[in-house]
This record gives sequence, structure tokens and C-alpha cells, in this order.
Amino acid sequence: MKVLNEMKITFPSKSVNEGYARLAVAAFASQLDPPVDELADVKTAVSEAVTNCIVHAYPDRVGKIEICARIFEGGEFYVKVKDWGCGIEDVKKAMEPLFTTCKNGERAGLGFAVMESFMDKLSVRSKVGKGTCVVMKKKFSQRG
Repeated sequence: MKVLNEMKITFPSKSVNEGYARLAVAAFASQLDPPVDELADVKTAVSEAVTNCIVHAYPDRVGKIEICARIFEGGEFYVKVKDWGCGIEDVKKAMEPLFTTCKNGERAGLGFAVMESFMDKLSVRSKVGKGTCVVMKKKFSQRG
């Protein structure tokens, strides 16, 4: 499929940037004129992915997060959230609902499950000590 437009942003893994990332991706996706509920799905999935980077990839330091979004012919939307943090030892286990690496019990362990439920496709690649890359795709409904 042909890429019609794309954007890339990079920002520090600070919690104040989660809202910025969500809104930047939503603003970019808005050019497809998606239904409001489907745009909200993308915003939620991006929020979860960025929060994972902030909380899990860089637990003891501020690192870099990169988001790349693309719009394809036919209304397909692609978003990649990448970090260069600690990585995930067992991606399959990490994607199980209620699994969390947080020792203090403050996290529910539902991030990947939420991303998967709101997007059409989710893939996660990770290498310990190198970082994680989350790719999500959604085909927006055509209005009217």
C-alpha cells in the first residue's frame, strides 16, 4: 500500500509528554476524518504504549521515545512507538493480561491488552538492553 503521509516525533520519557504524544498522533490521524470513537481508540492505544515506555523502559532514568505514524491509501493508519530502554525479557508473557513488572503494585498489567483491543493489529518486538518497538494498525471506517 502507498504511504500518503507520515510524521515522526521524538520526546523525553517524562509523564508530562504522554498527553502531548496522544494529541499529536490524534491530530495527525484526523486528516482521515475518522469517527470520533475510532480516533479515541487510537489515542488510548498510543497513551498505553507511551506510558509503558515511561514506566517500564526507563524505570530509573529519562530516555527517548519516538513515534512514527503513517497514513496509507484506503484509510489504514499505522503508528509505531519505540524506545531504547531496558527491553522486555519475555514479550509473550508481558502481553498476558494482569502481568506487570512493577514491584509496587501500582500498575494493572493491562497495557498491551488495551492496545490490542482498540487497534486492529498489534506487534511487539523487544531486545533486553536495546529497547522495545510497538507497532499498531487500524483501518478507519469511512463516514457517511
